[in-house]
Amino acid sequence: MHGRMRSMALMLCAVSLVLLMTGCPKRPGISVVSAPPPAAPAPAMPAPTPAPLAAAPALAPPAPTVVEEYKINDALRPVYFAFDSSKVRPSDARTLDAGAEWLKAHPDQLTLIEGHCDERGTNEYNLALGERRANAAMSYLVSRGIEAGRISIISYGKERPVCSDHNEACWSKNRRDIFLTKKQ
Repeated sequence: MHGRMRSMALMLCAVSLVLLMTGCPKRPGISVVSAPPPAAPAPAMPAPTPAPLAAAPALAPPAPTVVEEYKINDALRPVYFAFDSSKVRPSDARTLDAGAEWLKAHPDQLTLIEGHCDERGTNEYNLALGERRANAAMSYLVSRGIEAGRISIISYGKERPVCSDHNEACWSKNRRDIFLTKKQ
């Protein structure tokens, strides 16, 4: 019995020694970089005579989608989604079909699809889900002959609810895509 205790103590010491030697992984040091101090002002020099400027090619970046320019269009009805889903339901497919017909009849209109979610889930998850919902509606419209270049999407996740009660009836109203339009 005494020999057995000694071998257990020896085993415990060996395990402790191995753990002590391997230790926990160290985190890499974090370098803090600060901006250099401002340089002393250079002595004033006379301004050089400007040389004629060559015309540079105009390489403007593409203009971002300005959401404020888009307006609600009563001809394009919202579509709604099941909980945690971005699948277009059959009843909402009919709504999107009517929207596609209106967009075909008005080729001068650009469309912005806003994806929305209910309050359940994290901000990050709901922003991604709102984007999937907007993309699902966009894909549906494109499959019905609407040019993808006429459609922009944005996700607001759970940030713009139409109903703030905490029940399924309210949440179902918040799980939606809204369609806004503007002239090209």
